[in-house]
Formats: sequence, structure tokens, C-alpha cells
Amino acid sequence: MHKVAFIYDFDKTLSPKDMQEFGLLDELGYENPRDFWELVDNFARVHEMDRILAYMYVLIEKAKLKGINLNKAFLNELCQHITLFDGVLEWFDLINEYGRKLNLEIEHYVISSGLKQMILTTKIADQFKHIFACEYVYDEAGNVLWPSMAINYTMKTQFLFRINKGLFDLVDDLQVNESIPHDQRAIPFDQMIYIGDGITDVASMSVMKDHGGYAYAIYNPEDKKSEANALKLKAENRVDAIFASDFSWHTPLFTYMCHHLDKIAQRWAF
Repeated sequence: MHKVAFIYDFDKTLSPKDMQEFGLLDELGYENPRDFWELVDNFARVHEMDRILAYMYVLIEKAKLKGINLNKAFLNELCQHITLFDGVLEWFDLINEYGRKLNLEIEHYVISSGLKQMILTTKIADQFKHIFACEYVYDEAGNVLWPSMAINYTMKTQFLFRINKGLFDLVDDLQVNESIPHDQRAIPFDQMIYIGDGITDVASMSVMKDHGGYAYAIYNPEDKKSEANALKLKAENRVDAIFASDFSWHTPLFTYMCHHLDKIAQRWAF
């Protein structure tokens, strides 16, 4: 079977909000998530630091001030509050089955600036071959010590090449930059599909399109800003198409992706 990779952003792509807004920021005392993100922005500017590292640091410090043990168990509990867009729960099995009928093996990946520990215990975690997201180092008791992986918006592109080349040892940052003939790569870019929601995905979308892959934008029809962002991406030719955030059977998104798989499968039809 020929492999096809579906690669997703998580926040506002598979889920309607940033995952930190499903209970975590409430626990830290933020009724309005905007207040937290403004604090993160200011902290990053003052210290001239990466914004993703800034939010991971601020989470640790705010948890300490609140007397909250920011450990794996706490994050796992919070993930139970994460909601997903319509159809996401069923999407993976349905698209996998459609692919099998075309002799295509579908692999699913997440590349997110959110927290891996929260994604790992969602209802869809076992659908992904790999979850690339921000992580902390934990002590033996499961308590947070320090960030071990911070994935900012441009760093996401590294993981596209890891998927393309089949290189998943994150400690090895040399082999991913080695030249590998295109016919020896695990999944060619023209068999890779990236699905994101906005400006945080632009670098990944650009890499996909520049290397012969495909990029699509999801928007929340209940959020005018979300739709405007998607329309802007399409107008600037950042994406191949945009879709409302309903992954259910027979929606425009699902139907289009099935047609896309049909076209990929036709390469080996003769």
C-alpha cells in the first residue's frame, strides 16, 4: 500500500479553542484568556525570548503562585474538558477506511505549539502515529521541571521533513538535515496533506506547497475572525482550499479529501 500523511495543527483546527483555555487558565485565575496571553507577550518582549517558551514558563510560575502542582496527572485531568469540532471523533476511521479501498495507508500526525501531555490523553490521541508538541521534563513524581520541547510556528516545518524522511528520533538533529534521495523518502511531499487554521501555520503551509505537498485551512463558521483568516490565506495562495470546521461524513471537507485521495491513488492505477 502507498502511504499518505494527514498532518494537523491541533488548537482551532481539531478543537475550537487553544487547549489551555479548557480549564487550565481558569485554574490559574484567568477568567479572560486574553489577559494570560497578553502577559505572555509582554514577558516575551521584555526578555526577548521565544513566545512559546514564554507561555510554558509563565504556566509554571503562575501554577506555583496558585499552589497548583503542575504535574502529569493535573494536565491529564484538564484534557478531559477539551472539546473537538463536529465529526473529528469519527473522521479518522472513516478516512482510513476510504484510503484502504484505494490501496492507500493513511497515517495521521499532529504538529502543535500546545502541550503534548494534554493531547496524549484526548479521545483521539491513539489515532496519531506521532504527536509533535511542546513538552516538559518531569521528575519521578511526575512534576514539571523545565521545558524539554518548545515548538514555535517556524519550528513546525522541521517535523514536516521528519515525516517526509521517516526520521522520528528527536534527539538526533543531524540526520534530518542529511540529503536523502526523494525516491527513498518515507512519504513524498505530494502524498502529504497539511490542515491548519491560520497565521501560526503559514510557515508549514508554505513548505508544503513549495515542495509539492498540499495545504488546507479550517475555519470556525461561528467565528468571523477565523473565517476572515482562512479567506486571507486563500487569497494569498497560502492554501489550496478552505473549509468550515466540520469533519463529518459528507461535509465539504470530507468529500473534498476523498476526491483528493482518489487523485493520489490514480497515480498507480495503470
